Amino acid sequence: MTTPEPDAPENSDGVGESLQQGLFSHLLELRTRLLKSVATVVLLLLALVPFANRLYSELAAPLVARLPHGAHLIATEVTSPFITPLKLAFYTALFISMPVILYQLWAFVSPGLYKHEKRLARPLLVAAMGLFYLGCAFAYFLVLPAAFRFLTAVTPEGVEMMTDISHYLDFVMLMFFAFGLCFEVPVAVVVLAAVGVVDLDKLRSGRRYAIVGAFAIAALITPPDITSMMMLGIPMCLLYELGVLAVRWLVKPGSLRPDAS
Repeated sequence: MTTPEPDAPENSDGVGESLQQGLFSHLLELRTRLLKSVATVVLLLLALVPFANRLYSELAAPLVARLPHGAHLIATEVTSPFITPLKLAFYTALFISMPVILYQLWAFVSPGLYKHEKRLARPLLVAAMGLFYLGCAFAYFLVLPAAFRFLTAVTPEGVEMMTDISHYLDFVMLMFFAFGLCFEVPVAVVVLAAVGVVDLDKLRSGRRYAIVGAFAIAALITPPDITSMMMLGIPMCLLYELGVLAVRWLVKPGSLRPDAS
């Protein structure tokens, strides 16, 4: 006599189907939002391509204005005069599209967040984007002119300073990215406090270490002159203090934990 097979749990097929449908719908939504982000970048790139050479001239202005008389930028590769401005147009399109990309990312992940997480995440996203743009502007208008003034001043006699356009673009983009990230100090401080890694007392007592760390980072990523290092180290210290104030005013301990009210 054969024993009957145990009955399968009721609605197991239905649960599996609903999970598959839910996963499929999330993947479709992710694809849609990625396509919107890519389309935004592509449309802006197409609009900027006719102005690529002008964009590069504006980017090169801080260096060109400080080159010795008769010196100029050079292209050491055959395709550099075409490829380099086109790369800059792409970087510019990506830079301008960042609010749209972040919005698409937010629209995708926000339904799965708690209310208190949304309440803190919205201003953090806006602040992170604004601080990144501020860091890039700070590098372009203040740091790069000071750095190039120093570099042209210390060029050995008999050496003509004529930088390759591709290497110059890579250097400036690296500086923009580095300064943009360094200006995210207040956001990083608020997030660490919100998840309970640090509290207000630890932030205050760790101020001296933050100052040392800020100037160590500045020494690593800026050109080798004291002016550029100070122009990054001092703002990072001020931004750390701004983060401490934001924690004091806005953040409850552990406010991003799931059990937070």
